[in-house]
Amino acid sequence: MLGIGGLVASPTIDLSTPTRSRPPSRLPSSSTAATTKADAPSLAITRTTVSLEYASLRHTGHCPLGMYVIPSPADLLVWDAVFFVHQGYYADSILKFRLIFPPNYPERPPTVQFVTDIFHPLISQQDGTFNLAPRFRPWRPKDHHVFDVLHFVKAAFKKHALDEIKETDCLNKEAFRYHDTTSSFAALATQSSMLSQSASALFDRDHPSMAGKGPHTMQFRELKQEQLDTLRSKLGLHDWSESAVP
Repeated sequence: MLGIGGLVASPTIDLSTPTRSRPPSRLPSSSTAATTKADAPSLAITRTTVSLEYASLRHTGHCPLGMYVIPSPADLLVWDAVFFVHQGYYADSILKFRLIFPPNYPERPPTVQFVTDIFHPLISQQDGTFNLAPRFRPWRPKDHHVFDVLHFVKAAFKKHALDEIKETDCLNKEAFRYHDTTSSFAALATQSSMLSQSASALFDRDHPSMAGKGPHTMQFRELKQEQLDTLRSKLGLHDWSESAVP
């Protein structure tokens, strides 16, 4: 469980519950359902590789600060993540996204899809697909790993990365106006950030941005003041006003 301010993100499914007792999932397919018996050994290797990649996120510097990742209980080849943006044009954004691994991973890279609507040159406004090409051209299975993907996702929201984006790589051509008028882009990025923090975007499981993407494992719930005070006390957190030096 993770929390920020009055928000708490928690899995929507009890991870201790056996998979066979869970209701059918509507998650995006990683194409494992259509796998034949002949493909089973290859898929087993892929699952093992993905499991090791997830375990490696515990190593120092592998999982970017401000990101939280968890495999979907319904499919190991689908990971759900939340990214808290702390600075830049998108400061204070709370962005949900997922990684979908192909059955032949690591030969092919995972697909990154944003669940939260966000105005960004590399993110499609139609389905939230994030373009990895600027960083992984080509994808090299022996050199590139999931933590490289996560760090690129984080870096893509920083000014230096936005400066380097080429129009041919943009999935959102309108957002490429960044290179023409920074002030206009900044206003749209700020508006996008504010919408990502809205109650409907955080708490509504039927939010329009979720259409066709399936449920996200990390759902937020709003805490009552007494619950928030208890949690802050356990974590040793204080309001700025309480800790200010006179």
